[in-house]
Amino acid sequence: MSEHSISSSLDKIPKSGIRKLFDLAQSMEGIISLGIGEPDFDTPPHIIEAAIKALKEGKTYYSPNSGILELRQAISEKMKKQNNIDVSENEIMVTIGGGEALSLAIQSSIKTGDGVIVPSPAFVAYVPTVMLSGGIPIEVECKEDESFILNPELLEEKITEKTELLILNSPSNPTGAVMKKSDLEKISDIIMEYNLRVISDEVYESLIYDGKKHVSMASLNGMEENVITVNSFSKTYSMTGWRVGYLSSKDESLFDRMLKLHMYGPVCNNTFAQYGALEALKGPQHFVDNMRDEFRDRRDLLLKRIQEMNGVSAIKPEGAFYLFMNISQTKMKSEEFSEKLLNQEKVVTVPGAAFGPYSDEFVRLAYPLKKDKINEACDRMERFLSKN
Repeated sequence: MSEHSISSSLDKIPKSGIRKLFDLAQSMEGIISLGIGEPDFDTPPHIIEAAIKALKEGKTYYSPNSGILELRQAISEKMKKQNNIDVSENEIMVTIGGGEALSLAIQSSIKTGDGVIVPSPAFVAYVPTVMLSGGIPIEVECKEDESFILNPELLEEKITEKTELLILNSPSNPTGAVMKKSDLEKISDIIMEYNLRVISDEVYESLIYDGKKHVSMASLNGMEENVITVNSFSKTYSMTGWRVGYLSSKDESLFDRMLKLHMYGPVCNNTFAQYGALEALKGPQHFVDNMRDEFRDRRDLLLKRIQEMNGVSAIKPEGAFYLFMNISQTKMKSEEFSEKLLNQEKVVTVPGAAFGPYSDEFVRLAYPLKKDKINEACDRMERFLSKN
C-alpha cells in the first residue's frame, strides 16, 4: 500500500461538485438558489446580545481547549434531557462547527487502510474526510424505495475484518430521511456483533416533521461506548456563520486523542461565540419550533408542486430541509440536468452525483427560502421540463 499523506490524498479528491455550479451562478442575474443548505433566518436577537455582552465584558481570551465549562455543562444537560445520552461535561468538546467535530472523530478513530462504511447518498464531506484520514470509504446504497434508510443486510454484506467505523446521519443531508428507533436498533445489533465504532451526525435533529421524534444512536442499550455523537448549533439556532459545534464520547482514550488533535489545530473555539451558544441553550426555545413549522410548510409546498410536474418525482422527506428529486424519467444525468436548469431557467440545484455513486438520477433541492421564491423556482422548473 502506498504511503498515506494528506497531501497525496488531496490530489485524489475532486473539488466539490456543489461549488462548480455556485461559482457559475455567481455571475448570473435573477438566480433562484435551491442549492445552499443553511437556514434563511437570522440568529435570534437574544443569542446575538449574549455574544455582544461577552465581548464587552472582555471575554476575548482563549477558552479551555474543550470549551467553556458552563457551555459544556449546558450541552450535557441538553443531551441527557433531549437525547437520552448520559455524558458529563468532561466527555463533551466544543468544536469549530459540526465540520471540525466530524473531522476529529474520523481522524482519531481510524488507521491507514481501515474501512469506513458510508451510507450513500451521503453528505459531501464524509468520503473526502475518510480519504484524508487514510481510511477506505465503503459506500452502501440507501434506496429510494426503502425511503433512503440504511438496509441492515446491505450493511452487513459490506463489513470485513478491516472495517472499523460506520458514519450515520439522521435526519439526512441530502435526502431528508429520518431513522426510526427500530431502524437504529437493527443497525446497533450489527455494530455490537462486529464491535464497530459509529459516528452519529445529528446536526438536523431539531428539524423533523409530522410528529416524528429524533432518536440518538448513543441512547440505545449498550451503544454508549461505541458512538461519537456529532452536533452543532448551526441548523437548530440558525447560527451557521458562528461555527459552534460539539461532539461527545464516553471512550476516554478516544476523547483524549480528539482533544489532542483539536489542541494542535484550532486550540479552542471563539470564546464569545461560545457565550452566544450558551444563551441559545439556556434562553427561550420557541424560535426553534417556529422555524420548524415554517420549513414544514415550505416542504409541503415544494412536494406538492413537484407531484404536479411531468418527468420528475420525489418521496416526502421527514427531516432537514432537503428534498431529493428523482429525475430518471428525463433521461438526463444529474450534472447535465443541474447545468441545463441553471443555464436555461436560472435555478440552482445540486447534482445527485455530488453525494455519491448511487445518486446520479437525483438532484438535491434545498428549501430554506420564502414560499414565493419556491413557487417561482417551481414555475421555472415546469417550463424547463416541458422544453427538455
